[in-house]
Amino acid sequence: MTTEQEWAEERELFVASPSAASGPLAREFVALAENLMTASTVAEVLERVIHAAKAVIPGADLVSVTLRDPDDGFRTPVETDVLATRLDELQYALNEGPCVAATRKGGLGVVHAPDLLASPEFPRYGPPARELGAGGVLAVGLFPQGEAPRMGALNLYSLSTGVLDDTDRDVALVLAAHASTALATTQACAAADLEAAQLREALRSRDVIGQAKGILMERRGISADEAFDILRRTSQDLNVKLAQVAETLAGRRADL
Repeated sequence: MTTEQEWAEERELFVASPSAASGPLAREFVALAENLMTASTVAEVLERVIHAAKAVIPGADLVSVTLRDPDDGFRTPVETDVLATRLDELQYALNEGPCVAATRKGGLGVVHAPDLLASPEFPRYGPPARELGAGGVLAVGLFPQGEAPRMGALNLYSLSTGVLDDTDRDVALVLAAHASTALATTQACAAADLEAAQLREALRSRDVIGQAKGILMERRGISADEAFDILRRTSQDLNVKLAQVAETLAGRRADL
């Protein structure tokens, strides 16, 4: 079994020289990278990241992810403990706290409050968060890297004060970079799939509209513009999509 001291030494080695690290932390990151490659949804990526963070950062008693909604609100889609969600939601309600601040910070996007009660940055959040059980918080902004506002943050909670340190911060930055890359790739793939489906549908609609126009031109001896105008007016009169009118016409060609 790996001792806490061995974990600490391995973490320091990884931060100093990732290529030189060959112990459990390095293996954990290799496994994370492989897992993220097979994640097909945003939820899968986030679940794998928070459990990896819990495994490689001993001081992180609770881990969660904050995501920014399109309307500039916040939500917590994944967490390792329901208390993490309660601590996150307190920040959202107060519009104050490390997780919220990390989404608004450029550069590395790190916000570290090792002792919430002694943190002058979060006077409204610190006391009630401490009452809930949180001692310190380390939050790292997710993608887009280096820009603000960010789309989310990786949140690490310690139940004791002064536990999360600079080495934890560096490891969290590596985790956040993994998460950001995987999330960006997943969302890009999803957007590309949607765009491809929409393009296929648009091409199919264009083809069937062309067929319907050809039928009308042949049967009525009219121009392409006149045929399209008939289809358009029929669509409006029946309150049916133009492509659907064209598909019905093309499908019943033998009946006309």
